[in-house]
Amino acid sequence: MKHIIFTILIINSFCAASQEFYTLKQCIGIGLEHNYSIRITKNETKITANDVTLGNAGYLPEISFNSGFSGDIYDNASDYKDGTTLKEKNVNNSTLNADINLNWTLFDGFGIQADYARLKELKNKSELNTRLEIENLVANITSEYYNLIRQRIRLLNLRSAVGLSKERLRIVEERYTIGSMSRLELQQAKVDFNTDSSQLFTQIETVYASQIKLNELMGLDSVDKEYDISDTIIITQPLLDKNDLMNKTFGNNVQLLASYSNTKISELELKKIRSQNYPYFRVNAGYGLTDNRYGTGSVELQKRLGMNYGVTVGFNIFDGFNRRREQHNARIQVENSELSRQELELSLKADLSNLWMSYRNNLELWNLEKENLNVAQENHEIAIERYKLGDLSGIELREAQNNLLEAKERQSIAEYNTKLCEISLLQISGQILYYLE
Repeated sequence: MKHIIFTILIINSFCAASQEFYTLKQCIGIGLEHNYSIRITKNETKITANDVTLGNAGYLPEISFNSGFSGDIYDNASDYKDGTTLKEKNVNNSTLNADINLNWTLFDGFGIQADYARLKELKNKSELNTRLEIENLVANITSEYYNLIRQRIRLLNLRSAVGLSKERLRIVEERYTIGSMSRLELQQAKVDFNTDSSQLFTQIETVYASQIKLNELMGLDSVDKEYDISDTIIITQPLLDKNDLMNKTFGNNVQLLASYSNTKISELELKKIRSQNYPYFRVNAGYGLTDNRYGTGSVELQKRLGMNYGVTVGFNIFDGFNRRREQHNARIQVENSELSRQELELSLKADLSNLWMSYRNNLELWNLEKENLNVAQENHEIAIERYKLGDLSGIELREAQNNLLEAKERQSIAEYNTKLCEISLLQISGQILYYLE
């Protein structure tokens, strides 16, 4: 009886400790706000967005200001051809300058345009990476949310099994007391009851671990926070359509969209390298002040204030065939990007087909296990009545009880596996954010 009381206390405390209720949508919302990987990826997207500027691409001129002062102090001795000598001590010369300069590349063979387009495409790819992280997190939270439901359902099933074993033990103890039941039967009933209690304790730990995992995915600082989830059963969507999933996969799959972005980036890098085939055109201008002060000679002070300007036109005639090599490698990279995209498309087709087959099989299995569960429940009820009348042995009752528990477990597993397939199908087709609706 100590085992019974202890078991009931643990289960009741576990179920009653949670006061707060979370829906799946709330769990996902908390995860999107607090999950560290999502926050890091969002910051990286902000960096790439900050890089998309005309100045970073080279459209705008560079303007710089320079100022400086220099001087020297020395003794000077000069001997002239007419025989005279001039000696000067502590001669002080100084120079002060200040100028502002502008340098602007007006044309570099369309390389600036390619750079700007590449920066925008890198921003787009970073946003796709953020979306990929979000979709992965939503899929993981959803999977763990329903895993927690499954584990809690199993906890209830095991709790029910303990209750049935407890009732059987009570009946055996009463019959043993009046001498109508053997001690062997009593010992077997106790062993079965202890076995069910042990499984119940193990399942409590499994439920707790699932709760911790869900809290970790949500980014909660208190990973052992306890709360209740609103759903107590696993509900799947109406039957999904394979053709619709295939079309949406090739239109919305984030990995495929990122692959297209990689190809575009490779093409822009090739365009940047090809810009070396054209001449470049640059202008420069400056305005400055120079102040020279001399401690010797006929000029004491010299000032210059004015501007300078210039135009540079250039063309790289020969660079050791490096330009041709770089362009050839860039074209190969474009081809590789295209091949990677085609490979990904084939992989997505295979994954979708496998997931679809698993989804349909698990749906069929789920329906079959529902029927098996009804039969097992009916058999167990009959076995209980016959056992109470003394027409059934304890071993046969135990077999009926195990069959019922196994039927519940198989039905729960088929239900959960169907949900996992649904989650994977929605994720691969770019519809995983459905769970936020």
